[in-house]
Amino acid sequence: MTRPIVTVTRRLPEVVETELRESFDVRLNADDLPFGPLDLRRALESSDALLCTVTDRLDRAAFGAPPVRTRIVANFGAGFNHVDLDAARDHGIVVTNTPGVLTDATAELALTLMLMVGRRVTEGERELRAGKWTGWRPTHLVGRGLSGRTLGIVGMGRIGRAVARRAAAGFGMEVIYHTRTPTAEDEALGRRCASLEALLAAAEFVSLHAPATRETRHMIGPRELRMMRKDAVLINTARGELVDEEALADALLEGVIHGAGLDVYEHEPSVRPRLLRLDHVVLLPHLGSATDDARIGMGRRAIENLRAYFEGRTPPDRVAD
Repeated sequence: MTRPIVTVTRRLPEVVETELRESFDVRLNADDLPFGPLDLRRALESSDALLCTVTDRLDRAAFGAPPVRTRIVANFGAGFNHVDLDAARDHGIVVTNTPGVLTDATAELALTLMLMVGRRVTEGERELRAGKWTGWRPTHLVGRGLSGRTLGIVGMGRIGRAVARRAAAGFGMEVIYHTRTPTAEDEALGRRCASLEALLAAAEFVSLHAPATRETRHMIGPRELRMMRKDAVLINTARGELVDEEALADALLEGVIHGAGLDVYEHEPSVRPRLLRLDHVVLLPHLGSATDDARIGMGRRAIENLRAYFEGRTPPDRVAD
């Protein structure tokens, strides 16, 4: 029997590509360069399935006019705001994602950013590498630890809860949170704030874990930044669209808040030049899920969604049809 053709938009871990070939006729992106709109359109017209990533902007223009050959878009990642779900539905295309398997890795990175900003890790490394370190002294690069601090979590999904558990158990942090649909599990992890404003006013570290939607775009803007404590640190490992980056740069330059740690950006891979020039900001290149366990797990989850679909079963991580 003819096997379904799957186009993969970026190179995946070797073990994942091997397992893909066991079930499908796989077309890999040999150069591993981001697909442009024309590349995506051609893939949709020539493949039975598209295995895409967060760098692929599958808007209505990319889908074009019906019909297209592709029947399922398997996204390699938990977020799917880069896929126009209405356009996919109009084409009768199923969309899936890979939730859960990247939870631990992203939660760990959020705490890593808190430590890096609080303890001024990158400032110290830059000084040492530049040959400017003159030796230990009591007042040198004094920062702040996490122990006993108040952590405000915005969005208590899988990752938000994982951060809360680690922060409380590992560092004795007091956890407060704001979320749209609180659960009994959330109540056991911290104290709920009725509003985002109340959380921002109380937290020493604010960690964002909300999805990117029309409602959450720039949920942290000039107004919200001025609600935060002057000693507060903002952490974003969710989606770049959540933060007004120009307003954040203003707030950091003016001393409105103490610092920030970012792993995601509104216009990736571009980063605001003003943020790049600030010492009290830690900037990482979207490493949230960048562990071998997480990336292989994401690939295998995408494969399971593809296999389920082509075997006539409902994909386990179906988000739209």
